[in-house]
Amino acid sequence: MGKLEIVNRKPVIDSHSKICTTCIYDENVPAIKFDDDGVCNYCKMIEDLKTQYKTATPEGEKDFFEIVEQIKKHGNGKKYDCVVGVSGGTDSSYMIIKAVEWGLRPLAVHYDNTWNTAIATENIRKILGKLNIDLYTHVVDNKEADDIFKSFFLANVPEIDGPTDIALAETLYRAASKFGVKYILEGHSFIAEGVSPLSSAYVDGAYIKNIHKMFGKIKMKTFPNMNFASFMKWILVKRIKKIRPLWYIPYSKKDAQAFLEKEYDWKYYGGHHLENRMTAFNHSVYFPQKFGIDQRNNSLSASVRAGLLSQKEAINEYNSNPLVEDDLIGYFKKRLNLTDQKYADIMNGDRKTYRDYPTYKKRFEKLRPLFFILAKANLVPMSFYIKYTSKSEM
Repeated sequence: MGKLEIVNRKPVIDSHSKICTTCIYDENVPAIKFDDDGVCNYCKMIEDLKTQYKTATPEGEKDFFEIVEQIKKHGNGKKYDCVVGVSGGTDSSYMIIKAVEWGLRPLAVHYDNTWNTAIATENIRKILGKLNIDLYTHVVDNKEADDIFKSFFLANVPEIDGPTDIALAETLYRAASKFGVKYILEGHSFIAEGVSPLSSAYVDGAYIKNIHKMFGKIKMKTFPNMNFASFMKWILVKRIKKIRPLWYIPYSKKDAQAFLEKEYDWKYYGGHHLENRMTAFNHSVYFPQKFGIDQRNNSLSASVRAGLLSQKEAINEYNSNPLVEDDLIGYFKKRLNLTDQKYADIMNGDRKTYRDYPTYKKRFEKLRPLFFILAKANLVPMSFYIKYTSKSEM
């Protein structure tokens, strides 16, 4: 049998596209709007966040180090005063190192979806070993994880790797609760990574449960899903706060990578989100080929805003095909027990969204005023409030 043809819907930005004057988001980005100067609403969102968090200013750093003192105070007498998620990637690796430099006593937490690359695993080992940091890991049963991933693939929705995000969040909360820790540090930077457009990409615990119920075959036992009651328990009863230091302090991903390579023999894995094979498949193959989504426009737009790339350079990179690891697609098909024909049928088939399945989205929208208060108190990330409680315009 010859090679089955997959329709590649990878988006491009061409001369006919209306493009933001300060990034590379174009008119095809979901829910985008342009002002009279051609600046998009997402660039304005970034500017609003910079103003709100006083990002990379002396005032922002002052605010953050006041939080650090609160973390130390609440953690007094305990073995750990914060938890930090680690993946082996740039941001989380840098974050755990900085936490130690700030005089904190972090517990490293890792959710293993069993699709890690060897590079990422080794990066975690090197950094935690040199820092003498304890590691709390939740490893999901690999067949169960694959069954959940396959369920999302068969459901024809974009969020195939969404379960990893929910499971990591739940694992972080569980670890914090287990050790009486009130603070979770996350290594996200909206300056370096941007903010993903409001779109059809969405995930929550109900979505995972219902997709798996419809399409899965293996009972969910070891997967740490987060239902609504658990979410409320973590943020309202346990009052565990999520802090994103890189929203306050200066940060350069390029400088962070150079530092990690020099001081910790850390290895780069080839691109943003490529430290995990499922995440790499999602961003480099599944999103662009099936759904016409290329999330590199987030970080590339961030680079243009920061003056690290010209708009032309960023567009040229965006219009090129994403980096795909050798035999990544073959590995995906083998892990999920998919024939070439079944894989091609799904990739060329229907394109559905979370709106086609039961979720908590409407509930989050109704509770928008509550979540604004919780976001201001660092009990949920501000990005959750912005994206999950807004009514979609698609």
